[in-house]
Amino acid sequence: LKLFNFHSFRKRNSAPNSFPTWTIQNFVMPKLIPVWLLIILCPSDAQQRNPGGRPPLRKHTITERAELKTIPAVDELLFKQVKQFKTSKNERKIEANGIPEHKVGRFPSRHNPNEIREQTHQFSLPIRPEPLSQPIPLHNETVRGPPNTPFGIALNGVLFDPGTAEFYLGDRHADWNYEALGGSVLLGLDENHGHVQPNGSYHYHGLPIGLLKNLGVKAKEHSPLVGYAMDGYPIYALYGYSNPKDPNSGIKKLKSSFRLKKGNRPSPPGGKYDGAFSKDYKYVEGLGDLDMCNGRFTVTKEFPKGTYAYFLTEDWPVIPRYFKAEPLRLRGGPGYHREGRPPLPRRTP
Repeated sequence: LKLFNFHSFRKRNSAPNSFPTWTIQNFVMPKLIPVWLLIILCPSDAQQRNPGGRPPLRKHTITERAELKTIPAVDELLFKQVKQFKTSKNERKIEANGIPEHKVGRFPSRHNPNEIREQTHQFSLPIRPEPLSQPIPLHNETVRGPPNTPFGIALNGVLFDPGTAEFYLGDRHADWNYEALGGSVLLGLDENHGHVQPNGSYHYHGLPIGLLKNLGVKAKEHSPLVGYAMDGYPIYALYGYSNPKDPNSGIKKLKSSFRLKKGNRPSPPGGKYDGAFSKDYKYVEGLGDLDMCNGRFTVTKEFPKGTYAYFLTEDWPVIPRYFKAEPLRLRGGPGYHREGRPPLPRRTP
């Protein structure tokens, strides 16, 4: 007996960790269905998650990278963009709703079932960060808390968040963390290398093509400011001065100092080091133009006296994976900053 069509249900503005509100379209029910039956047939988000509130880790077995296939960025979001960067003597206050100005992929999609929602990014970053003696990784090697934290925020209010929550056999203890750009696990990235978190947060895993185009990043010019890292240092993209201390030294495309390891991984997972996992790469000091944090000290238009600055690169890690100074952690770990819940959507007419 077909009681009703599950596709007739649609979530509406469900807040995280709350029971969803349902609307019913073309709903035909010959008899009144008991409430307990509806609860069984239509479990809430919370019922499908672990006690900690996060979905269970998927158990992948693939050990080879694959061609990265992105979905076309054809959708214009109807949300009104919010982005404010206010600078005072000691800090930079940021308020944004995480909505980009460029077109995005069509979400939900086959490999990303999440819908873009407005966020409430409200935090402050230091104007003069203090560099540390040792870099701090974005990746959390423990099994407690989220496996990665966002690296920074772009000038359009969208987070740079390169890490994934995908592991070989779902085993965080072994810590073979899949790369979003490795193509091994299909994550539904769009042409901006962005996709959507379960909480509706659109974020970048790689070069934000639409943003860089809008900012006017060009091969013959030093990159304009792209955003700020969570430790307060500025972020640029791809192009810098040949001599970082001389703005008249010419322009070059900067290269990272990471390379693939040689040989094969231990088993499990086994297989050749090919970039499917983050641990397939190693840092080689002096190999490229940038340090382990994918940055260097340089003069820029915004900082004519010089500053430490991060660079997005075409080669791995693309988005840096280490902090130069103590970061603000938006997700898990020491210094965790809990942001407010996303507001209800505000759409323009």
